[in-house]
Amino acid sequence: MLGDGTRAGLKLADYAVDWVRDGESARLALLDHDYQVCVLDLGVPRRDGLSLLRELRAGGNQLPVLILTARDSSADKIAGLDAGADDYLTKPFDLFELQARLRALIRRASGSAAPRLEHAGVVLEPASKWVSRDGQSVNLSAREYSLLHDLLSHKNHIRTRSQLEESLYAWGEETGSNTVEVYVHHLRRKLGADFIHTVRGLGYRIGDGV
Repeated sequence: MLGDGTRAGLKLADYAVDWVRDGESARLALLDHDYQVCVLDLGVPRRDGLSLLRELRAGGNQLPVLILTARDSSADKIAGLDAGADDYLTKPFDLFELQARLRALIRRASGSAAPRLEHAGVVLEPASKWVSRDGQSVNLSAREYSLLHDLLSHKNHIRTRSQLEESLYAWGEETGSNTVEVYVHHLRRKLGADFIHTVRGLGYRIGDGV
């Protein structure tokens, strides 16, 4: 019930959420998919979360990990952080606090400590989901917002079509053959025709890049 409620709450906050119920399934998901952040419970079947985290870090994976668990002793927190967790939150928890912590982890992983994303007069405020262009508010759909957030979070880097699809849709959600192209078109119409660059044969990019 807690996992289902957490997934529902994060989806309402426009996250594309993949939820697995045991440590081994989590290991396989982390091997096969490009995630922005991982929320990890410790007391899960088949593979303890702490063991999974140690393996993740031993393999060089730098994915931001927030431990969300009922283990609330100082020793448990120290063990989790020393194993490679970036943050630690105990149950029961406030969903809005979880969202704020995830925003901070994603922001730092992108190389920015600033609470807003900006480029060429466009500003995105993750906390309020407010987007503006040259000071004027821009109305975006949830998918348009998610796509813009992904591209701005990886400014100057190419994002492939499959990477962008993973940021827009969770497992089991149907995607069209030209879904990304449609949302890119919508964003260009609202933010400027040259705001998002197409890198032929590779994907899309905001900024100069290489």
